Amino acid sequence: MRMRSILMGALALLAPAVGAAAAEDATTLMNAAHAAYYYAGDGGSAKVLMTLTDKQGRTREREFWMLRTDIADMGDQNYYTYFVKPADVSKTGFLVHKHADGNDDRWLYVPALDLVKRIAADDRTGSFVGSDFSYEDVSGRLPVLDAHTLLGEESLGERPAWKIKSTPKVAATADWQEKLTWICQESKLPLKEEYYAKGELTRVFEASEIKVIDGFPTATVRTMKDLKRGKQSTIRFAEISYQASLPAADFSERLLKNPPREYTR
Repeated sequence: MRMRSILMGALALLAPAVGAAAAEDATTLMNAAHAAYYYAGDGGSAKVLMTLTDKQGRTREREFWMLRTDIADMGDQNYYTYFVKPADVSKTGFLVHKHADGNDDRWLYVPALDLVKRIAADDRTGSFVGSDFSYEDVSGRLPVLDAHTLLGEESLGERPAWKIKSTPKVAATADWQEKLTWICQESKLPLKEEYYAKGELTRVFEASEIKVIDGFPTATVRTMKDLKRGKQSTIRFAEISYQASLPAADFSERLLKNPPREYTR
């Protein structure tokens, strides 16, 4: 009986340490996934085809270029998006100054009004140009904003993955209360994310195609499903380069009205 008491006491002392280690492992994995997904190379560019599907199954397509430059690894970044097609969004520009230690700065250029609109710093969950991806989905949510728990291993198709549960440290910073993420053990990329609000599954992200480009595993086909509205958006990447084509200083408001010629075709 005494030995059992001693053993139970030892296990009780060990439990917090084990829990802390598991939390640390989950955070490490989420940081690795964030780095693989948002920080491959020092920057780069890609041509993107976006397909929007409504609940009746009708589709619309948009074509745009995305440019990125990293100012610091897992730190500040600049993003620029320039829309080519269709005519109603052509010449629309989206600029992001991502700050690792604070709110991002975001601007949207509306060509019909010749207006540069500053997007509120707290509007993280707003729709990215009418799609089912949010502004935060495009520029990334830093893992430090959430608490993470490693739930174990679970394969998706033929890809072994780690399954992690995340909850916002500050509820007001997200429109979800819980997120489940499956991280590919080989590529470290997020393969799937499920977002829950009030116990209900609201959105699902999936990376359905991964290719190695310039030595970097890349999710070349990505889909976000809005289950509440029965819609989804799929983006397909082509002409991918991991060579930063613009210096950080060029990612200014002036870029919104004067896009680089090589990315306006």
